Amino acid sequence: MAMNRFSLLIAVAALGISSGCTGKEPKAGFEAALPPPPGPSIARAQPTNGSIFQAGNGYAPLHIGNRASAVGDPVTILLVESTKTSKSTSSQTGRDGGFSLTPPASGPFSFLSPEALTAGGSSNFKGQGNAAQQSNLSGTVSVTIAQVYPNGTALVQGQKLLELSQGKEWVQFAGIVRLTDIDQDNRIYSTRVADARIIYSGKGSIQRASREGWLSRFFNMITPF
Repeated sequence: MAMNRFSLLIAVAALGISSGCTGKEPKAGFEAALPPPPGPSIARAQPTNGSIFQAGNGYAPLHIGNRASAVGDPVTILLVESTKTSKSTSSQTGRDGGFSLTPPASGPFSFLSPEALTAGGSSNFKGQGNAAQQSNLSGTVSVTIAQVYPNGTALVQGQKLLELSQGKEWVQFAGIVRLTDIDQDNRIYSTRVADARIIYSGKGSIQRASREGWLSRFFNMITPF
């Protein structure tokens, strides 16, 4: 029996060490979480050769300029995500009850004492809970236009991978943007992206140091309290 327990602990330790060293990798084929808007995507038509003027050599209308509007054009996403939530609950209940019975002064039950036939009870409960969470994400990530739709919106997606001395960090972004919201520098705030999907994660010694130990996770998983 002791040998079986020792083998179980060794297996759990190996699993914890393996998961801590491996970590999570960036998701392959990252794309928007929700399906794109209905309607076919618009592809830029290839102009035919005919004269000195060639529309395919970087031509853009005056009202568009050099703003990204076609499939493959890069767009810089300005990450300005900030969320703050808080919740507080409280409850209190109370209950009291009692009864008493007076025995007859004469007869077979006259020997009973009035105090012996008296009972009472009470219960009280008071609970209170508070929860608060705050997160901020700032920075930039460049993505490309994957699809353009007739209603003037486009699907953008992309990622940034950093290989640092103490591990890796990556940002993956996807969502639906309105082409008119892109400024002249081809930038758009993340708060103006619909169906946005943002993943920021990492892998390495810093990521492992911020995680709970494998043995502590194991006991927290099986503890009933």
